[in-house]
Amino acid sequence: MAGSITNWLLPRRCLLCGLPADASHLCLACENELPRVAIACPQCAAPVVTPGLCAACLQHPPPYAAALAPLVYAGAVRYLLTQFKYHQRLSCGVSLAQVLLQAVRAREELLPQALIPVPIHAQRLAERGFNQSLELARPLGRALGIAVVHDSLRRVRATVPQNQLAGDERVANVRGVFALHAGGKLPEHVAIVDDVLTTGATVRELTKVLRKHGCVRVDVWCAARAV
Repeated sequence: MAGSITNWLLPRRCLLCGLPADASHLCLACENELPRVAIACPQCAAPVVTPGLCAACLQHPPPYAAALAPLVYAGAVRYLLTQFKYHQRLSCGVSLAQVLLQAVRAREELLPQALIPVPIHAQRLAERGFNQSLELARPLGRALGIAVVHDSLRRVRATVPQNQLAGDERVANVRGVFALHAGGKLPEHVAIVDDVLTTGATVRELTKVLRKHGCVRVDVWCAARAV
């Protein structure tokens, strides 16, 4: 009730244009104008010209089964992610999670048994105050009725932010960085949740750990794809 009264007295405004918005914090026009991946490789979410696997996945398939990243990391999407991740504007994360939720529902595929937000190191958590991947996963889990498992895995060391590194450096930066807590248990089918899928180094490394500890199928859900 209190939330309804607050929304009536202080109606939500679009994060991009300032016009009235719904629960996603975006007006319909701005949401429709977000840059999206028209046709994507089902395994790595990279843009492709025709439906099907991209050349990279045909030659060297990633360890995860499928990836979904509906938005292009550019323009308004880059702005929303930057505001969300580095300026503590959690409402931007709500908007991105809503778009990701729509994409998940549109696929009509078997849902995972659990969502795994990419763990961040305790030092980064103290600096930022929140884990952006967990903030994306929570509304997805609530809407889809899927458990969000965020306390079974940990990041064992602090690393340089991936966006400051080139491809090969990213792989080395996250090698061996994830571990399962003692006694942690995971279901057979999970989906990793993260903000941006770029080279895939982070989710590849996390997938290896998940599969080592009993996950048979690992999917990847990200808000955006760097192209």
